[in-house]
Amino acid sequence: MGKSEILGKVAFVNHEKKYAMIEYEVHGKKKTVRGSIDMKLQKDLKEKKLIAKAHHFMLGDMVSFNLKLADKSDKMVAVNINYLYNNALDMIINKANTSNSLKGYLKVADDKFFVKEMESYVFFPVDISPWQVLPTEDELNEPVLFSLDHPEKKEKAIAILSKVRYIPEYNAAIKLFKDKSIIDAEVYKVTPHSIYLNIVKDKVQAKIPVEPKALQEIKPGDLIPVRINFLSHKKIAVEKV
Repeated sequence: MGKSEILGKVAFVNHEKKYAMIEYEVHGKKKTVRGSIDMKLQKDLKEKKLIAKAHHFMLGDMVSFNLKLADKSDKMVAVNINYLYNNALDMIINKANTSNSLKGYLKVADDKFFVKEMESYVFFPVDISPWQVLPTEDELNEPVLFSLDHPEKKEKAIAILSKVRYIPEYNAAIKLFKDKSIIDAEVYKVTPHSIYLNIVKDKVQAKIPVEPKALQEIKPGDLIPVRINFLSHKKIAVEKV
């Protein structure tokens, strides 16, 4: 840490307005300063090598930063905010590695869903399926059960909600996958390398590779028999039969 850098702890985060309040000490006296945590700004700082990496800031994050006068006031603001570590996050990760069943509150910030862990208030981004029925406003701030996907990668840990609703077309795709059914899939787009297919209406779609010789013979609206050979909550793969 450079001589002009200050060590502090994130005491408050407003993800919607993209700022954080940081507590720090000067000669034994506690002070608080505000700083921007806008992701675009962080990526710019990373490109300029002023911070180590862009980070989704959470309560309890230990950070280093610089102080400067705000452009339009006489107040000091925190700049070049650099994430160091978070002890609360480490505790949650350790818990997830032994019993991956956690409780939190569903939140939304910057049009993205997060879970705020109930005891530590640490935020985790929620894994959203392309075929998921998104949580409603009534479900926000309500308690939820969740687990962490790949908790060993703590900086990239993602919350998996225990209860998720899917669109009917995805549920239909699950049945087709389990039954190993042959599907007459409609072509909706053709590119030099792939044929794009509607598997269940236009809600569940997939693609297959194609040889250049066959491209001229295939056009949107054609039907191609395929079978689903892989299906998860995020991806689908099909094979021609």
